[in-house]
Amino acid sequence: MASAAAAALDKNSIDWKKYIFILLGVFLFLIVYYSPMWPDAVDPAGKAFTLTREGKGALAVFLLAGTWWVFEVVPIGVTSLAIGVLQVLFLIRPANVAFKDFMDPSVLFIFGSVVIGLVFTKTGLTRRLAYKMLIIVGEKTSMIYLGCFLVTAALTHIMAHTAVAATIYPLLVAIYSLYGEGDKKTKFGKGLFIGMAYIAGAGSIITLLGAARGAVALGFYKDIMKQEIGFFELTYYMAPVGWLMVFLLWGFFMVVLKPEKDTIPGLKDRARRLNKELGGITRKEVIAAVIVGTVILVLGLTAVLKSTMPGFTPPDKTGILLISTILFFVFGILDINDLEEIPWNIILLFAGAMSIGFCLWETGAAEWLAINWLTMFRESNWFVFVMGISFFVMVMTNFIMNVAAIAISLPVALVIAPYLNVTGEVILFASLVTAGMPFLLLVGAAPNAIAYDSKQFTPGEFFLYGLMASVLLLVVVAFAVYILWPLMGMPILLK
Repeated sequence: MASAAAAALDKNSIDWKKYIFILLGVFLFLIVYYSPMWPDAVDPAGKAFTLTREGKGALAVFLLAGTWWVFEVVPIGVTSLAIGVLQVLFLIRPANVAFKDFMDPSVLFIFGSVVIGLVFTKTGLTRRLAYKMLIIVGEKTSMIYLGCFLVTAALTHIMAHTAVAATIYPLLVAIYSLYGEGDKKTKFGKGLFIGMAYIAGAGSIITLLGAARGAVALGFYKDIMKQEIGFFELTYYMAPVGWLMVFLLWGFFMVVLKPEKDTIPGLKDRARRLNKELGGITRKEVIAAVIVGTVILVLGLTAVLKSTMPGFTPPDKTGILLISTILFFVFGILDINDLEEIPWNIILLFAGAMSIGFCLWETGAAEWLAINWLTMFRESNWFVFVMGISFFVMVMTNFIMNVAAIAISLPVALVIAPYLNVTGEVILFASLVTAGMPFLLLVGAAPNAIAYDSKQFTPGEFFLYGLMASVLLLVVVAFAVYILWPLMGMPILLK
């Protein structure tokens, strides 16, 4: 009786921490939005960029959303809704623009990717793959980490990292179910899911197939520098860095999130038994595998053709991916009830991220930030300048699309570079490395949001581990810029 009364009292108690951070976000919004106009940003050519009222409003929304997301004061999808509402109420952008971003093709791509993961789980393909992997990697949790990370990284070489994360996620759920801790939060669970998100980013920088950012950056570089960098040249310089990060992140998680159990006794035999109990592969598994495999093949081929054949315009990748969603229902693999299994909180999270990203871009706030930051380094040592660009892109890609982070920083950096005797190549590649690995916020990349659905970690925990991983990333970039890439033949300084 006493314990029931205590539980009821605890349930009715006010969560002061929650309301403090809610008010902190509101305070930051109001103080920025109603502050006097801020000074212009001036680029190296002397051109002034005014931060408009709308741009200042975008920064205000950006601060409120960031605070609420990190401390999860309300469900992360609800914070995303607040992003759209604030833009409309404070006349930052009209409703038909602010809310249209919630259905941007990138958001629907994530929806389609999540549906693929749902199909893998429902048909049993996920469990079949999980048991096969565990039979190979064995019972050591360190090897389970490594096996999952290697598969994730390898897949991002041939398909978008969002689709990889959605495909791997149910596999990790099946593997974690054999850890013996139920739904309880553990270090192993945190490392498994956060690691998948980080590794998906690290692997995606290696080829143009892992994400759209590479093709966009090469396009900017070609327009500004009048030089072309090909598919295989990008992979030549990025592969050592990407795979170095994969193995360093494995070591990182073995230190900061070392599994509670060194081994899972009997896991290999249990995996063999469970795999045998699944029986032969079913008709639905075959159909699902054929649909997904065909879509991945088409996405890969169109990406290769786009990068190697000037003038080739493929259908948008979202349209191609959503064909799989339609076919899953046509062939009866999914039904209407399965739509209730979609993690709409995660879809809304990314929708809000797209809206604030476009808001910062279209109001000029992102460009104003980039110019102010990069011009601080125009008198610096060349190495400090390159690392300054890398740091800016790394921070911005956690809040806005990595394509946008590249688009606002690369043109300015390439203009400043000749004054510091720096080549465009090193700026391009250093920016692409950090743009691919947003380790701080869930909204930085779709794999981050997909991993969050595991409920193994909070946004705050993700941020704290991300701070350490981001420091590691900057160390690797510094090594690549100063030692690795020059040894591989990349020109760093102008003759």
